Amino acid sequence: MDIDSYLADKRQLVDRVLDEMLPQADNEPSLLHRAMRYSIFAGGKRIRPILAMEAAEVVGGSYKSVMILTAALECVHTYSLIHDDLPAMDDDDLRRGKPTLHKVFGEAVAILAGDALLTFAFEAISSPTAARACRAEQLLGVIYELAYASGFRRLIKGQFLDISSEGKPVDAETVDCIVSSKTAALIRASLTCGALLAGGSVEEIEILGCYGENLGKAFQIRDDLLDIEGDPNKLGKAVRKDQQRGKATFPGLLGIEIAREMIQKHLSIALEAISPLGEKAAILSKIGKYIGQRIN
Repeated sequence: MDIDSYLADKRQLVDRVLDEMLPQADNEPSLLHRAMRYSIFAGGKRIRPILAMEAAEVVGGSYKSVMILTAALECVHTYSLIHDDLPAMDDDDLRRGKPTLHKVFGEAVAILAGDALLTFAFEAISSPTAARACRAEQLLGVIYELAYASGFRRLIKGQFLDISSEGKPVDAETVDCIVSSKTAALIRASLTCGALLAGGSVEEIEILGCYGENLGKAFQIRDDLLDIEGDPNKLGKAVRKDQQRGKATFPGLLGIEIAREMIQKHLSIALEAISPLGEKAAILSKIGKYIGQRIN
């Protein structure tokens, strides 16, 4: 199976659900809804939703049973990017080759659009539609996992440490906390939530959680490396901004070669974690290798 074709096919499924669930651009207030859709449909890879779909399949369920979850995950992820790009945060002009949301719609609308996507995520997974399709205890578990991953204990904590560490001496423990919290937490939750909704066992959820945590770390370190040596045309954003802002990253702290070794270490741990799942985890293995080699 060609992993690029697989990801493209699954991305189309996620895009279709997002288009159906989100308010249309001409619904009032149209400016807010256009802003929400501008960022959601800006060309994301949909890695988190795809991981949730695959986790459901791995534990014996169907990806169709987690499509509402996939929309929620992408809304949380997109909200985090919108806020990350704001002038008060990283002050980025480009995201995925397009002007960032606040550059097009203004800072106030960007903040509100991000807020709207975050709250819509929890509206979606707690909706009557979701309740009819899943058991209440499964939904409650998913709501908790997603809230935990996106709140002050993980994603927000990581963003805070990222901002507050700029231009300051940091140790490896701090950088690891940023990587784990800001990126790995939501990737981990994508897998555990997908497995939970599909009726996965405690053991399967723990296996997928370990895979997701290490995959997320490899993803972020690779992202930090691309900021140093990536092609801005392929990345769709400026490079070397981390160094200019004094960001706390493993390539900046330990050097490029050690960062590359860390990516391989975390990928090895991730792939070893899912080895008990056998052939059922073949696609997850391919996704892991894809993430370790990605160029954008």
